[in-house]
Amino acid sequence: MLPPAGAWALDVQDFVRTGSFEDLKISPRGDYFAATVPLDDRTALAILRRSDNALVATANLGENTHVSEFTWVDDDRVLFSDARKFGRLDQPQMAGNLYVTSASGARTEILVGQHVDVPTLGTSIRGKKAEPVAAFLVDELWAEQDFVLISVAPFTDDPFTRIEKMSLSSGRRVPVGRAPVRRARFLADHSGTVRAAYGAGADNVNKLYLRDDEGSAWRLVNDESTSGRIEWPIGFSEDDSVVYLQSEQIDGPDAIVAMDAGSGGRTTVLVDDEVAPEAIIYRPYTRIPVGARFMDGMDRTAFFDAESPVARQYRSLEAAFPGQSVTVTSATRDGKYLLIQTTSDRNPGDFFLFDTLAKKAQHVVSRREWFDPAEMAEMKPFAITARDGLRLQGYLTIPPGSDGRNLPFVVMPHGGPFGVYDRWMFNDEAQLLAAAGYGVLQVNFRGSGNRGRRFESAGARQWGRTMQDDVTDATRWAIEQEIADPARLCIYGASYGAYAALMGVAREPGLYRCAAGYVGVYDLPLMHGTGDIQRRGSGETYLREWIGPPEELQAVSPTRMADRILAPVFLAAGGEDDRAPIEHTRRMERALRAAGREVETLYYPTEGHGFYREANRMEFYRRLLSFLSRNIGTQTPAAH
Repeated sequence: MLPPAGAWALDVQDFVRTGSFEDLKISPRGDYFAATVPLDDRTALAILRRSDNALVATANLGENTHVSEFTWVDDDRVLFSDARKFGRLDQPQMAGNLYVTSASGARTEILVGQHVDVPTLGTSIRGKKAEPVAAFLVDELWAEQDFVLISVAPFTDDPFTRIEKMSLSSGRRVPVGRAPVRRARFLADHSGTVRAAYGAGADNVNKLYLRDDEGSAWRLVNDESTSGRIEWPIGFSEDDSVVYLQSEQIDGPDAIVAMDAGSGGRTTVLVDDEVAPEAIIYRPYTRIPVGARFMDGMDRTAFFDAESPVARQYRSLEAAFPGQSVTVTSATRDGKYLLIQTTSDRNPGDFFLFDTLAKKAQHVVSRREWFDPAEMAEMKPFAITARDGLRLQGYLTIPPGSDGRNLPFVVMPHGGPFGVYDRWMFNDEAQLLAAAGYGVLQVNFRGSGNRGRRFESAGARQWGRTMQDDVTDATRWAIEQEIADPARLCIYGASYGAYAALMGVAREPGLYRCAAGYVGVYDLPLMHGTGDIQRRGSGETYLREWIGPPEELQAVSPTRMADRILAPVFLAAGGEDDRAPIEHTRRMERALRAAGREVETLYYPTEGHGFYREANRMEFYRRLLSFLSRNIGTQTPAAH
């Protein structure tokens, strides 16, 4: 049984502290680890010597700048890109700069990108060119020492992209090809020849092209406007004769298809009845796809050939770590060592070095060692049928020690909303709420990802309509199952989830006892004139096609429905939020006060889309827990 309300105070600090590491990869020879290290308002790169875990090099790019994708390009050097985020929940905006740093102590150098001429970094590389472009790694070119393939594009709306070969020592770049489609991404075969390109223009119609070699013409393989689906390449077979595609299906989840690069013949090699491939599994130290990871309630893996060496290796690792999701993050060139990550609903992540010869795993580091998985809440998958017959999936997080019956519950719709989905994982907010004695309900309403094109498209122009009905149906299901106490229900979310929270109390005045919105959008016509989405042609197309034209959105804007909201409301926002500008929250507050409704707010002028500073996050969650405690029950946060 839960302790009585107010019987103990919950300290939120453990749930808002950043972890020690995010991603970890071993160097090709096995001498070093490279790791991304989250700090308050940035993410740094650290290189550690494997023999003693000593820190030998770091790269820190400054405020709001995050080391994003990184890869070992030889035994000593790491190539990495950067992303800008103005808020903890913000979608990272790739800045298009490529940097190189070294375990041997050489300084971090920018090689290409819009910030090449930034004077504060200094430089010892003389061949690079200051040019306002965005560049991204295409291929490491393992067979060619000191060179990589990159894509380069100007900063224009929906640009064409070119392929270049770049020297890691000099930064000198040589063009080797151009894209046949705007906003292109590329895939090279094992010889380093770029043979696949896919992208879309301002109309957001995706196209996939292939070619036989550098001298051949591009040929169109898939056009979304005629096929009705998007396809993108995920790798080539070992002999480069087959290109593997992830292919959306007209009905049902995505499939992985093997296509003969010459004849175009296709064979489906992996597909699930319910969910799409979440991540591709590659043969260690190669770009050869061999399987995929699926999030079907809980995490599981499947392979093109269930008896292949990689499949058997995964099965062995999964048996060694029962109840965990096991991922090979990297491997040494000789295949002796695998760096593996284990995670679960109760475990934020551990890294182990697995010796494939000795068949032994050695613990390297934990992301957040202060959490004991045995004391954390379990996340239980569920499935229901919505009122119109659509099958929905979601998760219940039940407080530790609870019998799971008639609990005070927080319904927590996810942000995004399109293509995003709740998954079986360690969720900070769900664990915090469960530690405070609340059950948490998360449902992947229509429009969410992981279920295929038709399911995601079912959410188009359904903000506040059938998408909201799905959240309501899941809530009523939890009541009917006597899991949730109907007298102690609150709805809380961030970004789109905040919108769904306010729409929940507007459309269902008697269902929820309170609502909380964090960095939300509440006045939908405002999205067409403010924020970062509408600033490019493809963004305007997205707003019209997926959310709706301004004249249709007033009827589903919580700011226009404040008189229907009877429950107390808590709102929080940041003044530098470019994704959900603070004006949304201010308008929501004014509308509620004008209607005589109870509302409390928390504003931080210098925060963005999600609060960066730990002290501000702690204050937000303390305020949220106090708000919940006053309205639906249990503990209050500690004041320290």
